[in-house]
This record gives sequence, structure tokens and C-alpha cells, in this order.
Amino acid sequence: MSTIAFIGLGNMGSPMAMNLVTADYSLRVFDLDPSTTQPFEQKGAKVADSIEDAIKGAQVVITMLPAGQHVRSVYLGDTGLLNLVNNETLLIDSSTIDPESAKVVADEASKKGIDFVDAPVSGGVAGAKAGTLTFIVGGTDMGFERAQSVLKHMGKNVFHAGQAGAGQMAKICNNMMLGILMSGTCEALNLGIENGLDPKVLSDIMLQSSGRNWALELYNPCPGVMDTAPASNQYQPGFMTKLMLKDLGLGMDAAAQSQSATPMGALARNLYALHNANGNGELDFSSMFEFYQRQSNR
Repeated sequence: MSTIAFIGLGNMGSPMAMNLVTADYSLRVFDLDPSTTQPFEQKGAKVADSIEDAIKGAQVVITMLPAGQHVRSVYLGDTGLLNLVNNETLLIDSSTIDPESAKVVADEASKKGIDFVDAPVSGGVAGAKAGTLTFIVGGTDMGFERAQSVLKHMGKNVFHAGQAGAGQMAKICNNMMLGILMSGTCEALNLGIENGLDPKVLSDIMLQSSGRNWALELYNPCPGVMDTAPASNQYQPGFMTKLMLKDLGLGMDAAAQSQSATPMGALARNLYALHNANGNGELDFSSMFEFYQRQSNR
């Protein structure tokens, strides 16, 4: 099996990388926080002291980083990945960032004859642990084909959205819809509760009616309705509110550049900004339900 270097072992990166260990890849890992690497050392993966050390002998390098500025820093410049790997190395960035950063990195990689794809994910921490993530890939046909053979060990669905940056753009659109959808679901459930309806009964009704949606099916935001949802576990993420706010912000930036009308996305972004500012950034994004309850109790 190929040797893979995995850089960035946060809430999403760690379970993704662990699935590669399970798939019997030779894995080399690096993160600025040494505590995140301990489980990998116990599983036989090589823990690197630096990015340069991590990529030694790797045919594939995967990065999972917080934002576009971190991706540019890791990939570009004299000490960036593009100057450290040879043109046979496949580079996969699974961070959720602005499409422009992905395009810049892809353009520089292309000049060096290196395959680079942006491959952000959907499915949250639970999907990362279960290996059921959806990967949304932007890049050349060849880059996609090479990446697909690796990504299938961490996800259930792997889509080729288009050329460089398309993966990021599709992810942004998906998460804008998700933010709008969750906000509306919380609002409707709270309205029903305030008018005497049982949230479980109301959820069942909407699930069999035209209001049916992903949140009602798999991620009900009202505590006690769905045992497996974060709402029934004190809103432990999951997908944190601050990350939803970040992604909605990326959506608004993209809309400004293309002069697209996104009034619902803008409203969802403002709602999550308020919710985040009230100290809920580390809670699951479905905790928006509590935002509506607090407004009602004033």
C-alpha cells in the first residue's frame, strides 16, 4: 500500500486519518498539537516532528486545516509543500476554505506538474468516524481519479464537482443550504411548542409532509426527540456553531464576488453570528434551537 502523510489532526482530521490506518496504509502524521498524535503512535503510524519529516517517502499528502490562510501557508512559498514534494506526489486538501485559495494552490501545483485537488467533506465528526463522509472534489480528471482511490477509505460518496475550486464552491453552497434549513427547522419547531404541540409529534407530522428535511430525519434540534442527535447530548458537536458561521461567511464572500442574491443565506449567517456571539461557538450548530427558545422566554 502507498505511504500517506496526513497533516492536521483536529476533530475531523483525526478520525479521517485513523480510517486510513484501518485500511492498512502506511501513515505518517503531523499536527502542531502533539497530543493529537498519540493515538496514531499506538496504532503504529509514524509521528513526524515537522511537515518536512511527515512527507518523506509519501506518495500522497492530505491536509485538513482551519482556513484558507493556513492552506496557503502550508502549500506556498519557499518552504511550502509545492517546493518539498516531487511531481509524482498527489496532494489532497480536505479543508473547507475559500475557492480562490484552492485555485491559487492548484495553479501553482499545475506549473510544477503536481496533481492537487481540493476535496472538502460533508458529514461531520460522526461521518468522519464512521467512514461515511461525502467528498466534494475539485481538480483535473486525472487528479480526481488518483484521489478517489484514497478517499473511498474515508468516505461513502466521492463526487467530482469540476475543476480547481469547484469542490470548495459546492461545499459552500451545501452548507449555506444546511444553515438555512437548520434555522428554519428550529424556528418551526419552536413555534409549534409555543402553541401547545409536542415536538416529537410535530416532527413526525412534518416528516410525512412537505416540510420533510435532513434535520428532521437525522439531526432533530429539539432535545429528547431523537436520542442520537447532538440536541439530546447537551449539543455536543457534531459540527460546531463557529464552523457553521465560518462556512456561511465563505458563502457571503462568494456571493459578493459573483454578485449573487443570497438573502436567506445572509439571514442565516446573521443568526449564527448572534448565536456564536452569545457564547455558543463550541456547541453543535443545531443549538440554534436554544436561540429561538431564549427569544421566546424574554
